[in-house]
Amino acid sequence: MRQLMYEAQRALASPVRNPRMATVIGRLLGAAFLICFGTGLYSHFLQEPLDWMRFATRPEFLYQVTQGTHIIAGIVCFPLLLAKLYIVFPDLFAYPPVRGFVHFLERASIALFVGASLVQITIGLLNTFQWYPWPFPFRQVHFALGWVLIGLLVIHIAVKLPVITRYWSKSSGSDSGDGDHLFDAVSADRAADAEAVRLWGTTRPGGLTGRVLDYIDATPRPSSRVSRRGFLTTVGVATTAVVALTAGQTFTPLNAVNLFAPRKKGVGQQGVPVNRTSEQAQVADAALASSWTLTLAVAGTERSFTRAELLALPQTEVRLPIACVEGWSQMATWRGVRLRDLADLMKADPETSFRLISLEERGSFSKTQMGREYVRDSLTLVALELNGETLDLEHGYPARMIAPGRPGVLQTKWLSRIEAIES
Repeated sequence: MRQLMYEAQRALASPVRNPRMATVIGRLLGAAFLICFGTGLYSHFLQEPLDWMRFATRPEFLYQVTQGTHIIAGIVCFPLLLAKLYIVFPDLFAYPPVRGFVHFLERASIALFVGASLVQITIGLLNTFQWYPWPFPFRQVHFALGWVLIGLLVIHIAVKLPVITRYWSKSSGSDSGDGDHLFDAVSADRAADAEAVRLWGTTRPGGLTGRVLDYIDATPRPSSRVSRRGFLTTVGVATTAVVALTAGQTFTPLNAVNLFAPRKKGVGQQGVPVNRTSEQAQVADAALASSWTLTLAVAGTERSFTRAELLALPQTEVRLPIACVEGWSQMATWRGVRLRDLADLMKADPETSFRLISLEERGSFSKTQMGREYVRDSLTLVALELNGETLDLEHGYPARMIAPGRPGVLQTKWLSRIEAIES
C-alpha cells in the first residue's frame, strides 16, 4: 500500500502542484467565500431582520450590487475550487494518511470543507434557476451551511497557517525543494534510496539483469505538461468567462454577453423580468375583481381605497431597480402613491413599521414587514404604473410595493392590506 501511494504521488507530480500555488489559489477562494458570506448575511437579515436592525435606503441600488456580487462570487467559486482541488489532489495519497491529531484535524476539515462547499455553491446556483430537486428548505439550509463553511475555513487556515505564511509572498520561492513538486516521492534509482531500501529491501539481482529490472520498474520522471503560467491563465480565463457570461443579469454593461444567466434585462412584461407569476400565486381572479380595495389599518382605524381613489391621490414617479435574490435586477420607472403620504393620511406615528399583505394566500413572502426607514423614505411607493403603463398583472396589478434597497421578494405584489405593527 505504501508503495502504491508513493507511486501515485509521483505519477501526479506537476509544476503547479506546490504549496505556493495552493496558497495563491486558496486566498482567492477564501476571498470569494468571505464575499459570499458577507453579502449573504446582508440579504438574509433584510428578509428576516432582528427587531433592532435598521438598513440603509441609499444608494437605492444597494441591494442590486450586493446580491449581484453575492451570485457572481458564488459562481467564481466553481473554477477556483476545482483549481485548488487539482493542486492538492496528490496529497490524498500521502503516507501515512494521518500523522497525528493536528494532521487528522487538517484532513478532516478539508474533507468537510470541500464537501460542504460543493453542496453550498451547487444549491446556490440551482436556486438562481428556481430549481429545487431536494427535500430540504433552501433558505434555511443555505444560511446554516454558510456558517458551517466559515467555521471550517477558520479551522483550515489555523492548521495550515505556517504553510500559508511561508508561501504567501512570491519571494518565498516555490522551487526551494521541500517536496515542492513531488517529483522525488519515489526515486527512480531505488538502490541508492534509503527509503526505497526500507520499502522494497536490498535483495536485487546485480549486473546486467539488475539494471534491466531497475529500468523496467523505474517510473519515468513525468514531463511538465502544465506550466504555472499556463495553469494560472486557464484559471483566469475560466473565471472571467463564467463571470462575463452570467453577470449581465445584474450589471448592464455585460448584458450583451449574458448567455447563461436565468434572466436577461428587458425581457418580460413591460420590459421587466418576472419571477413569480399570477398563476403560480393563484391571485388572478382576486386581483382583477372590480371589488378590489387596498385596506390600511393603523391603531385600530381602518380605511379602504379603490384603485381609482389611489390614482386620485398625489402621484410620485421614481426610478428604482427591482433586484431579486437570484441575482438578476432591472431598472424601471414606477409611479404611484408615497407610502409615507398614506401613513400620514392615517395619522400613523413616524416610528411605525408596517406589515404588507398580498392577495396571495400561500407562499413564504405573502406577508412581509417593512421597517420605518423604508416607510418614511420618499422613494417608497404603492406603485400603480410601471414604465408609463398600468401595472401588469404579472408585476402586481392592481397595486404593489416598491422601495429602495429591498430584495424583490419583499416588494410585495398584489397588495391587499397594509397594517401598522404595534411596538
